[in-house]
Amino acid sequence: MSEPDTAQLDELVSRLERAGEQLRGGELSADAAASLVEECAALASQASAELDRLTREGAAEPAPGQDRLL
Repeated sequence: MSEPDTAQLDELVSRLERAGEQLRGGELSADAAASLVEECAALASQASAELDRLTREGAAEPAPGQDRLL
């Protein structure tokens, strides 16, 4: 079973982590923080879709040691 390509998911997670650091820093204006929260929601939605895609992709392959039924 091959390893899934998680590069896109990893990038989305990194962007969410950076946004979280900015929000915790407390240096953003209220408007900038609100915009960043909206961006985080969009990033989380993209990450969820990517995780679903990776899960479906992995489910298509048989588990190690298991053969496909004909």
